[in-house]
Amino acid sequence: MANISRWDPLDELFRGFFVRPVEFDSQLAEAPSIKIDVKESPEGFAVHAELPGIKKEDIHVSIDGAVVSVSAERRQEKETKESERVLRSERYFGKVSRSFQLASEIDEARATAKFNDGVLELTLPKKTSAHSRRLSIQ
Repeated sequence: MANISRWDPLDELFRGFFVRPVEFDSQLAEAPSIKIDVKESPEGFAVHAELPGIKKEDIHVSIDGAVVSVSAERRQEKETKESERVLRSERYFGKVSRSFQLASEIDEARATAKFNDGVLELTLPKKTSAHSRRLSIQ
């Protein structure tokens, strides 16, 4: 006996529509994320964050206990002349930020930051914990 199945052309159209991604405007630049590397030592943490094309003055780092937040802004510079027109622009201009939590609290007073060749280097020493003291009961 032959297997007979129903074929619907609209079914095939809609199946392809929901499976394949649709690109509406490839001219828009997607907001990049800040790529980071975090290394831990007994003394603290070393963080390297990639921030290409951003000026040192436009980078902000805040520390709240064990949470570190890095934010930066890349400003768009108007370099086009009257006789020029932009055919394609893929570079992102705007604000980016990233927050992450570390395993222990950071000593904000001893933390340092350096920015060189588009890489932000954070040295984040661990906060020394206060030793608990056992009380004798009288």
